Amino acid sequence: MGFERQRVVITGASRDFGRTLAIRFAREGAEVFVSSRSLAASRRVADEIRDLGHAQVHALACDLADPASIRQFAADVAQRTDRVDVLVNNGARWLGGPDLLSATDEDVIDTVAAGATGTILVVKRLLPLLLASDRPDIVNMISAAGLPAHRRSDAHDAFYAAKSAQAGFADILSARLRPRGVRVISLYPPDFSNPDPLSPEWESTPRGPGDMLTAHSVAECVLFALGQPRDCFIKAFHFEQASG
Repeated sequence: MGFERQRVVITGASRDFGRTLAIRFAREGAEVFVSSRSLAASRRVADEIRDLGHAQVHALACDLADPASIRQFAADVAQRTDRVDVLVNNGARWLGGPDLLSATDEDVIDTVAAGATGTILVVKRLLPLLLASDRPDIVNMISAAGLPAHRRSDAHDAFYAAKSAQAGFADILSARLRPRGVRVISLYPPDFSNPDPLSPEWESTPRGPGDMLTAHSVAECVLFALGQPRDCFIKAFHFEQASG
């Protein structure tokens, strides 16, 4: 399956893996909706995509920790399209530090709100547009930190809590939306390297059995799962952490 005429919404798409996915989907022919907290940052990625020769890209603002911003974001998407074929829940605030006392109350609230509540509200607001598609998919970029008994990340406890909430939401969402034709695909990668997809390192970064997982490989997992016929539902990707 190609992604021509597919409309893909990506949260947290102004940098890192969100930007990587936006560029990859655009190169596959999709119409891409790039969102981040900063409209200026979204516009920078949209301009990069246009410079690659892909005109079908939209830059939007969405603060996942702010319900009003999410409502406006969904309204902005609805003004530009009558359907969403793929929603990628990539946006989430990273909070590091294995000491619970190391973060302020505000940092904890923002981290949980963006990662957990924000994901739920984005799906809620965009679900009507997803149901208008004849092949709707939701992709959740969770993290190994959302897996039971995972302790290998130096993320803050609040980040673990947010990702665990995302995992629980994805699980029940998958069961409840599958009868309505919506696939919910979740990825639980450990820390991975993210070479710039517009640089030579994208192709040259080693991807052998002893190397760190790369964004290149994670992106290919996303595209592979979405490209399967509708009777093939890959619910989750779990990755072995090679070392550390």
